[in-house]
Amino acid sequence: MTDAPKLLSGGNPQIAKGDGEAPIQAYIAAMPGWKSAVGARLDALITAAVPGVRKAVKWNSPFYGAPDGDKTWFLSFHVFARYVKIAFFRGAALDPQPPELSKKSDVRYFHIHEGDALDEALLTAWIEQAAVLPGERL
Repeated sequence: MTDAPKLLSGGNPQIAKGDGEAPIQAYIAAMPGWKSAVGARLDALITAAVPGVRKAVKWNSPFYGAPDGDKTWFLSFHVFARYVKIAFFRGAALDPQPPELSKKSDVRYFHIHEGDALDEALLTAWIEQAAVLPGERL
């Protein structure tokens, strides 16, 4: 029997870094409570919106990159105690911009709280826009 992943501050799962589907699914499975369903839905929306999307877990967060192989990333998400934070690395270029500001001028965030109704059309539009912008090399 395998030990469950450790939950870090705010309930974020500690998952070994790795490329591909398996680490992403391990992260989503380890997301606590209602957040796991949010993670699964986000992954499904991203996968549907960006055929061939590259996936990896880095710094205990899922990362998504355009399939062109340039090793850059357009989006990640992270678990916090009260919400799941989606980071759009070029979010300032999205229309409309995600509402939460960052210390970095290009980055914008979107927070999903328990019980929030997801505007999947808006999320998909942001994902599609973000995937064709220059990515972030991390």
